[in-house]
Amino acid sequence: MWTASSIVSGFSKLCCRSFLNSRKLVLKHNRTFCYNSVKKELNNKPAFSINDYDCIGFDLDNTLARYKIGNMLEMEYKIVSNYLVTQKNYPTEDLLKPIDPNFFIKGLIIDDENGNIIRIGPDGTILQATHGTRWLSKEEILHYYPTLHWHATDLFVENPLQTWNGPYAEKMRTLLDYFDIVISLVFARAVDSIDKLYGRRKVYNIWPDLLNALMYMFNREHYETDTGEYFPEMKKNPDHYYYSCTPNLINWLQELRNTGKKLYLITGAHADFANHTATSTLGPNWRDYFDIVVSYAKKPGFFILERDFIGLDESFKETGPVTNLQKGAIYTHGNWKGLKDFLINSSNISNPKFVYIGDNLVQDIYTPNVHSHCDTVSVCEELEAENTYDYLGQHPDKYFLSSTLWGSYFQCKYSQERTIWYTIMKNNSKICVPSIEYLAKYPLDHQFQCLIC
Repeated sequence: MWTASSIVSGFSKLCCRSFLNSRKLVLKHNRTFCYNSVKKELNNKPAFSINDYDCIGFDLDNTLARYKIGNMLEMEYKIVSNYLVTQKNYPTEDLLKPIDPNFFIKGLIIDDENGNIIRIGPDGTILQATHGTRWLSKEEILHYYPTLHWHATDLFVENPLQTWNGPYAEKMRTLLDYFDIVISLVFARAVDSIDKLYGRRKVYNIWPDLLNALMYMFNREHYETDTGEYFPEMKKNPDHYYYSCTPNLINWLQELRNTGKKLYLITGAHADFANHTATSTLGPNWRDYFDIVVSYAKKPGFFILERDFIGLDESFKETGPVTNLQKGAIYTHGNWKGLKDFLINSSNISNPKFVYIGDNLVQDIYTPNVHSHCDTVSVCEELEAENTYDYLGQHPDKYFLSSTLWGSYFQCKYSQERTIWYTIMKNNSKICVPSIEYLAKYPLDHQFQCLIC
């Protein structure tokens, strides 16, 4: 399935002060997914300690490397909306309006045929929906989906990988991370424009144009050629888009290495952009923290297929298949089985324990846990943005991550029903944290007593 994060790997403030102030008045009321209720529900999970693992893996984007999300989303929205207007001849009236972060939330699903955006529960029940930007009542939802179910999303609930590629990947698109959540607003406004011009269509077919826009931004060759607008802007103004990792996090990584842990990095980004991101966040010596780095990994396929590892030269050009992995090296493509064998041999432990830490619930959490039987840790910044943690709640981009329209990322605004994302996180993560920085503030042997504590 083509998502923005897979395009990054596969090819790779407009809001006024008065608007933000108005959101402050309602966000607190909206945060029904509170810390105490979640802790009570989930505290029967076995204790988790990072010290129990011998091989500890990390995703890069939105995991070890934290983005200034608001700045990045504004930039992404501008690029994609302008692309539709200038390259695909969409009307300007709706698409070139100022960005509305209240429409963003991770986990929205696009129904390209009907022009709808939906949220689903753990059993596939459609909890909320819009047509374009217009909110749909339950009766209107039933008009589109007579049983409050859609076959495409029911397949996704059975196994998210069923809709990752193939015919149903052309019908539904899941927006899972900060590389693609702006697509919800662009898509919705494009539907509004089409409805104004032509009335409601039977099939909207907007996604191919959005896919072209995402490829324009994230095509991996565009990093080297300085085209597509996204990479040139990220290279020109890294301080505007990245947070530097704290000394505490750097020391934590070094402490893990000093205690004999094997650390590995698996990222979807191609090596040149991964190097830029890691240098901007972890520092110029970032590769010293890892025993091995796999770039352009094409997750989730990395965890279920057996693609060759491809070597890289000093300028990150691919040199050909590699059979013997080397400590300290960086590769592209590859597969979990080969990486695991390398780490087992490097650790000198007959049966080492593995954990992988990431943010994308399909690529980094569900797939490695279910298909590769690797323990996982979810990184979810919404925990901080929604005040789920007692000591937190000051996320600098909380107005981009907390929606008064949709409600909590974890549950439906009005019915309080859990979302599919909450369930995937609960069932496939050992623990869920707002950031790696949160893990790093505790001793290595700290026992986390519940999923999100």
